[in-house]
Amino acid sequence: MTMAATAGSGVRAGGMTAEERKVIFASSLGTVFEWYDFYIYGTLGAFLAKYFFSNVPPNVGFIFALLAFAAGFAVRPFGALIFGRLGDMIGRKYTFLVTMTLMGIGTFFIGLLPGYATWGIAAPIVLIGLRLIQGLALGGEYGGAATYVAEHAPQGKRGYYTSWIQTTATLGLFLALLLILGIRTVMGEESFGDWGWRIPFLLSGVLLAVSIWIRLSLNESPVFQRMKEEGKTSKRPLTEAFGEWNNAKIAILALLGATAGEAVVWYGGQFYALFFLTQTLKVPAVPSQIMIVVALALGTPFFVIFGILSDKIGRKPIILAGFLLAAVTYFPVFKGITHFANPKLEAALASAPVTVIADPSECSFQFKATGTEKFTTGCDIAKAALVNLSVNYQNQDAPKGTPATVKIGEQTLTATSADFAKALPAAIKTHGYPASADPNDINYVMTTILLWVLVIYVTLVYAPIAAWLVELFPSRIRYSGMSLPYHIGNGWFGGFLPATVFAIVAATGNIYSGLWYPVAIAAMSLVVGFLFLPETKDIDIKQI
Repeated sequence: MTMAATAGSGVRAGGMTAEERKVIFASSLGTVFEWYDFYIYGTLGAFLAKYFFSNVPPNVGFIFALLAFAAGFAVRPFGALIFGRLGDMIGRKYTFLVTMTLMGIGTFFIGLLPGYATWGIAAPIVLIGLRLIQGLALGGEYGGAATYVAEHAPQGKRGYYTSWIQTTATLGLFLALLLILGIRTVMGEESFGDWGWRIPFLLSGVLLAVSIWIRLSLNESPVFQRMKEEGKTSKRPLTEAFGEWNNAKIAILALLGATAGEAVVWYGGQFYALFFLTQTLKVPAVPSQIMIVVALALGTPFFVIFGILSDKIGRKPIILAGFLLAAVTYFPVFKGITHFANPKLEAALASAPVTVIADPSECSFQFKATGTEKFTTGCDIAKAALVNLSVNYQNQDAPKGTPATVKIGEQTLTATSADFAKALPAAIKTHGYPASADPNDINYVMTTILLWVLVIYVTLVYAPIAAWLVELFPSRIRYSGMSLPYHIGNGWFGGFLPATVFAIVAATGNIYSGLWYPVAIAAMSLVVGFLFLPETKDIDIKQI
């Protein structure tokens, strides 16, 4: 409470107190574990498809596994509403303690869950239920941890204190990738595929126990404790936050001018970069993951650096700089990754143009929001196959009713023919497109440097975002107010980035055209944030 009494008097001299270090460590560590739990599902999706959706063909099973993963993203805003309301009514500490417990329990039981061969249809149903629990819990975790740390931080150091929370998502991904790589290497692929994939899920039980033990020893946020003692807590936080225009306007502007742009830069620089390496450039999974891990390790300290800098020059200029850099340089950076990671593909893209000739009415915008959508016309089959082979193509309209064909040099293939699935890869290979990246051709140093540049963009937009959101909303509705725009931005704008990118690439025929999605959203947030969102670093959030 001493800190609360002195917060308004300017920047406090000296370093962190023991209590403050404990608050940051406990909040950050718990959130690392939460993100670790969330990421291992995405990384091990192929094994989950094999065991829980074995009643359908493997490719369909993988789609259903991705659907269950997407469900976790979709429900995050609802978790923000549920747990944000509880956090503003009963307290920060107990609410984010509950969310962490739910997340850890859900992950642990995925590791124990029998597969389809044992439980039948109940196995995938329970799996999806556990994913929904994880998504709801994550929707409440971040807002609670960020609010809790910010309300403990002294005036003038909130960017620095909350930046430690911002490292947790990257560290969670780092921990998940490192652990999975280690277990696969020690056990070998066969044993890992049989049962070893369960170990990362089961280890969450240990992580959960440690996190609960640490967080139980924490005190309630001094701001919330004072509100409670003075009888000033909100009785209807959701109504106040989103039913009153002055507060609802802030939430809308925070979504469009901050979290939407932050989300696409974050997912573009980490998740999509890994997807681009493995799926588009056909770089083997292990070296791709190693390069991402190295880039993350080199980039993570910049979360704290930019957090400190945001206390000095403001949240707004740092975040907007990240938006601007992403919008201007994403295309050259990803083209550079192609040049250094798969030069043979780069050469083939330039020298061997391909044309899809089809009735335009048969060509869909292949947005796979859930992963279960079906696109079965000849045009859609041809385009999806070419995207999966990382081949650029041009679109040429054909008369109505004409069967879709793919022209490669002088060779023409009919998309609806029985042998198309085999003939297309063979024809593409003949024209110089590599089936995978040659390890001897990969410039690992330069590829990793470009991946590191993308991580730096992530640190620019993500490091100050917690402090900025916390400072935008009044204490009575802070947990609810910041959680919803954050999780709509990250759960929907960011979570659907892979599906949107695929649909744009399939529609245009250019493997880089999907980058227009993160570029456009980042540019939108740059404009909205610059024009309508205030600088907040000097606001005293401890005024009730």
